[in-house]
Amino acid sequence: MSTAPRRSPARAVVIGGSIAGMLAAAAVRDHVDSVEILEAHELPEGPEPRTGVPQAVHIHFLQTGGIEAIESLLPGSVDLLLAAGAHRIPVTSNMVICSPEGWYRRWQRATHSLITASRDLTDYIVRGQVLKDPRVTVRTHTRAIELLGDRRTVTGVRIRTDHGPEAELRADLVIDASGRATRTPQWLARLGITGLAQDQIDSGLAYASRFYLAPVPTRGWPVIGVQASPSLPGPANAGGILPIEGDRWHVSLMGAPGGHPPRDADAFEPFARTLRHPLLADLLTHAKPLTDVHVTHSTANRRYYYERLTHWPDGLVALGDSVATFNPTYAQGISVAAQGAIDLRELLSRPCAPGLTHRAQRAVGRRIDNAWALATGQDIHFPTTKGKSPNLADRLLHRYVSRLSRTATGSFHAATALTNVLALQAPPTTLISPSTLVAALLGPLRPPLKGPQFAPAERNLLNGLDKVAEASA
Repeated sequence: MSTAPRRSPARAVVIGGSIAGMLAAAAVRDHVDSVEILEAHELPEGPEPRTGVPQAVHIHFLQTGGIEAIESLLPGSVDLLLAAGAHRIPVTSNMVICSPEGWYRRWQRATHSLITASRDLTDYIVRGQVLKDPRVTVRTHTRAIELLGDRRTVTGVRIRTDHGPEAELRADLVIDASGRATRTPQWLARLGITGLAQDQIDSGLAYASRFYLAPVPTRGWPVIGVQASPSLPGPANAGGILPIEGDRWHVSLMGAPGGHPPRDADAFEPFARTLRHPLLADLLTHAKPLTDVHVTHSTANRRYYYERLTHWPDGLVALGDSVATFNPTYAQGISVAAQGAIDLRELLSRPCAPGLTHRAQRAVGRRIDNAWALATGQDIHFPTTKGKSPNLADRLLHRYVSRLSRTATGSFHAATALTNVLALQAPPTTLISPSTLVAALLGPLRPPLKGPQFAPAERNLLNGLDKVAEASA
């Protein structure tokens, strides 16, 4: 925030009514007198689609690190999600995952958990938690078109409404949570701040998704996933089934260039059968489709290195997809935004000093570092990837992580080490700790699974579905 004496009342302006924007508002509300969220569209009143979020039709889940951050910012959110039908998934106890190195075991000891729900429900719960605070308001149909101030201090934004003239909105703190459409790089250039570095690493992956009525009770049903392998010939493809509210399965299929999933509903399930294992296709034969197929090609990893800039104006912070977007297959975006909001809250709780928002931006960058290493460290090894090719160090690291992943199919220690990192609770450097190196050297302690591991009750349900199908054939 600005080093000038605090004006009364102090105001924060958040650009974007996304989850990142709502979490940013939650992070700063105790440190200012009012927070105003600028949203270009109308916000739905219930768990319904929000305009400008095309990725909402694809599978989402919250990593453990994100769950903890959201609960810290908005206590009670997890209970509200679960009461509305979201599922808490023990990792890996309630997951049936085929990795490139084999099937992961469903260890009886769960070290982490995921929360699976539709994006619309997650949006709704977070939004409701934030907007019940009278200090937080939303101005819909309003866009920020320019930053006010200079290269030293941002003092607000110039706004434009759908049916009104431009106006200046003064603020002590401006948070850009506008997502992929961010204009902050251009706005900084207008203030004389140049030299912004950026990366884009694009595997070319496309998503096709739809919702199904599950043929089995979804409470307690596992997450199902078949992951792509960079080492196999032909276009990489993958898929997942998440149990969500309303006794539904949310299904996403992914494919690289040369093997993109189809938009045609009749071709959706046949494409699922092209995955490395037919499990998803077999399950979908028993489920009832509820929606059309939705396709997106916006899966690139893109990052702005704001934290590296020599000059950063007081009074400005960028958060969430405005700073970095990730291939959605890794389910990191919401969790990383939540963790960045936690860092912002902690810094604002300290005495105000010059460069506070620059320190906040560096903290956001450190959160991104871990997720970025995970996402791009995988994507660069697909032959269709543009933006970066693996060097010798990348290939050596990939071989080690692949060995550790193979070890994890039969070693609880290796599985926990990997999960700590994937859950955004530990940096990737922990994968080369002495104990983990020894585990990788020893390899799996149990023989590999020959196929998906279902609990007896799950297997009985599936067998019953097969008998019904045979009887009706």
